[in-house]
Amino acid sequence: MDEFRRADYNVSLYSTEPGGLIARLEAGDEDARKIAAVIQRQRPDVLLLNEFDYDADHRAADLFQRDYLEVGQHGEQPIRYAYRYLAPVNTGVPSGLDLDRDGRSDGPADAWGFGHQPGQYGMLVLSRHPIDAAAVRSFQHFRWKDLPDALEPQVPETGAPWYPPQVWEQLRLSSKSHWDVPVDTPLGRVHFLVSHPTPPVFDGPEDRNGRRNHDEIRLWAEYVSGQPLEWLYDDAGRRGGLDRDALFVIAGDLNADPVDGDSVPGAIQQLLDHPRVQRYPAPRSEGAVIAAETTGEANLAHRGDHAHDTGNFGPRVGNLRIDYVLPSVGLQVRDSGVFWPRPDEPGHDWTLASDHHMVWVDVVLEQAR
Repeated sequence: MDEFRRADYNVSLYSTEPGGLIARLEAGDEDARKIAAVIQRQRPDVLLLNEFDYDADHRAADLFQRDYLEVGQHGEQPIRYAYRYLAPVNTGVPSGLDLDRDGRSDGPADAWGFGHQPGQYGMLVLSRHPIDAAAVRSFQHFRWKDLPDALEPQVPETGAPWYPPQVWEQLRLSSKSHWDVPVDTPLGRVHFLVSHPTPPVFDGPEDRNGRRNHDEIRLWAEYVSGQPLEWLYDDAGRRGGLDRDALFVIAGDLNADPVDGDSVPGAIQQLLDHPRVQRYPAPRSEGAVIAAETTGEANLAHRGDHAHDTGNFGPRVGNLRIDYVLPSVGLQVRDSGVFWPRPDEPGHDWTLASDHHMVWVDVVLEQAR
């Protein structure tokens, strides 16, 4: 029976300067070597990298693949991905609007997605199996107002819309982008649905980022619902969601913990409890438990099981489960985990290169399918 590993990894390979990541990778970057070592150890068949800066010439992706992944790092074996997908994202792209209401329209918070330069915090999909690039669907330009019953931010004291009408009419929903990337695997065609919703913080009582995070997650819940969705359009103008019988895996740094953190209550449950998403025990690690106990402080008040944490955000915020790989019904989970070694295990120091940890899931076709 063919087994297939999918993974998500927020690698924190970004720069505030145009071409900054390219310069780092050309010079030889130790954090990039550690990130590559994790990938080489876990060897996913299809992988989403969050927070990997996009450049139009794909130079950063070329360098990372050639000089880091295809070269053994820290005693690991090289790995080659013959296929990949990357495209522009909203982060750092000027909107020309005052999105944070500070009286200016040229700051990083005034971009369509928060960022200092276009492409910052981008996404990169790597695959050992063919990607049907012509069939990829992107929702970078989908407007937030066009999501039915969108959680439009409001002024708490009055209930009035927080965004002026001329801003709300234009504001894009996706803070980076939403991509449906079809991959032709040994299990058949599987749609890799990837995104990186905005963190539900860095705002005010209007909770504009929390509400946007909720609705960015909701976009995938609607997309896989099997309903007609005539209101949903992609960047090529095609309408509707995913076919009802399609296999998929939703992956990304979704910035929403099931019980802790600052996301809108129920945000991630839109996917975890979705009838088309496979139920399986949350990926876990021993290292996450030790890290939470060692850090203490905010972690002591958390209600979630720290074995499921995927990110380490310091003593004030604590550790959270915010990175996900969620297979569809029709795919059976054989194994899963979070790469968060204990301090006495090999690879522990590699994980210090990012504040997130790789989440991986091994799937096979369900027997009845």
